Amino acid sequence: MTDLSKIRNFSIVAHIDHGKSTLADRLIQFTGGLTNREMKDQVLDSMDIERERGITIKAQTVRLQYKAKDGETYTLNLMDTPGHVDFGYEVSRCLAACEGALLVVDASQGVEAQTLANVYQAMDANLEIVPVLNKIDLPAAEPDRVRSQIEDVIGIDASDAVPISAKTGLNIDQVLEAVVTRLPAPKGNASGPLKALLVDSWYDAYLGVVVLVRIIDGELKKGQKIRMMAPNVVYQVEQVGVFTPKKVNVEKLGPGEVGFITAQIKQVADTQVGDTITDEKKGIEVPLPGFKPAQQVVFCGLFPVDAAQFEDLRNGLGKLHLNDASFTYEMETSAALGFGFRCGFLGLLHLEIVQERLEREFNLDLIATAPSVIYQIHLTDGTTMELHNPADMPDVMKIEKIEEPWIKATILVPDEHLGAVLKLCEDRRGRQVELTYAGTRAMVVYHLPLNEVVFDFYDRLKSVSRGYASFDYHIEGYEEGDLVKMSILVNGDPVDALSMIVNRQRAEGRGRAMCEKLKELIPRHMFVIPIQAAIGGKIIARETLSALRKDVTAKCYGGDISRKRKLLDKQKEGKKKMRQFGKVDIPQEAFIAALKMDQD
Repeated sequence: MTDLSKIRNFSIVAHIDHGKSTLADRLIQFTGGLTNREMKDQVLDSMDIERERGITIKAQTVRLQYKAKDGETYTLNLMDTPGHVDFGYEVSRCLAACEGALLVVDASQGVEAQTLANVYQAMDANLEIVPVLNKIDLPAAEPDRVRSQIEDVIGIDASDAVPISAKTGLNIDQVLEAVVTRLPAPKGNASGPLKALLVDSWYDAYLGVVVLVRIIDGELKKGQKIRMMAPNVVYQVEQVGVFTPKKVNVEKLGPGEVGFITAQIKQVADTQVGDTITDEKKGIEVPLPGFKPAQQVVFCGLFPVDAAQFEDLRNGLGKLHLNDASFTYEMETSAALGFGFRCGFLGLLHLEIVQERLEREFNLDLIATAPSVIYQIHLTDGTTMELHNPADMPDVMKIEKIEEPWIKATILVPDEHLGAVLKLCEDRRGRQVELTYAGTRAMVVYHLPLNEVVFDFYDRLKSVSRGYASFDYHIEGYEEGDLVKMSILVNGDPVDALSMIVNRQRAEGRGRAMCEKLKELIPRHMFVIPIQAAIGGKIIARETLSALRKDVTAKCYGGDISRKRKLLDKQKEGKKKMRQFGKVDIPQEAFIAALKMDQD
């Protein structure tokens, strides 16, 4: 049993690419968690996607033993968190299991939007914060400027911020000393009834569900019968262990400790993230507050390319949902695509990652429909309905008004790119709230409609600011908008996967761009194909895909023109007939590319 005063639970929070995972690598290496031979870069990013994209998606934990300068040995539980706005939910879960946080700021880039968002989350959770200035070995590093920026923008004392280089390992010992001396030890009662927070869970093909827990009070040991409080089910613990990053089994976990358990859990639904685990007999009555459920903002349909894979998709979503509780899914059907699921995500990157994980981990081929947000539709009979899928929009005559979600976006951008960013926000129907300066960087706050943001706002923002702008947002509420449903017709048939809800002033431009895009993407057939965008019965844009022509006159050597004419007329008749019954094949790439359409 570890002495409580010798335990430190902390997480690393920062903006994307400010060096969280690299710092975690150095801490593991410095404390001897892994030998130099076992070490690799970003050792905690275990998924292939994380390694390829160079981003952290899942928060990971590791227990380290550190012998401090005062001669005592401390147990450090470190949590490496994601920096991306779409994975803010992962961050909030980690912070609930910690008492302190290392705030990593890039000494050349300074404070970014996501730095602010994550540090405010840590402050809300009442964590002690130690600022760390990373990348001080870069020629562009300005530690003094960044120190004053942390004080001005965030409002925490940065005079004793630890200057480090996570890449070269400079001053890593100072970080560990700061963790031991400046972060508080956990509190807890070892003899009380078991109270543990379920921080994370994932599916293992051999062990069933593996559960990551943070013990608040009491002890958790092998063979103990435990109760999950939300679903009210009882299991017997089989394994208790910790990650050092390797799995190491231990006899028991006490207060303040973070570790994993397995208990032959087959039901994915029994392990809800944020649930409380207690003893079956001597349990507690009142569960821990848990986390507020994640707010999905982007919805899209996922359909298997091969209808026979529908069950595999259902199982895949179930197992993935266990590991990532922040997306939701429900069944839906589509005329064009068959059976599939309507899924809700925290953002477009989140959508991409979930889709990619399904395709890799469960060998599925998927089509995703256009992302949309939740609209609130007030009907003339006084009722209100939530619209997740544009294809389900009720008849226009029954609608009194449509409300769309708006967000409050905070954008930090260097001065020279400010004009381009303001123009982008104005183009997206934004309303400026405030504009302030922190050094040479402007902080702009805008109200924006969410459906203008989910498409490609982030990509456009990065390109107009040459990658320097950073962006963070949260939902403000709903406002009435002049919105219409735009359908895309190919050869006279509506393609429900491409229908979308747009602002009436934007509809024509959006429709024209969509038709032009589809014209490039749909392969030519033996007959002419009209591609149209329509609002109700009114066509607002059209492109025509010309027909392929087979050379029917190839066999005529010279001779009379009337003979060729006859063959060509015969071909014309055939094409007319074909066009009446012709079915247009739209390849999957065309769907995806049309949905990623740029709005310039």
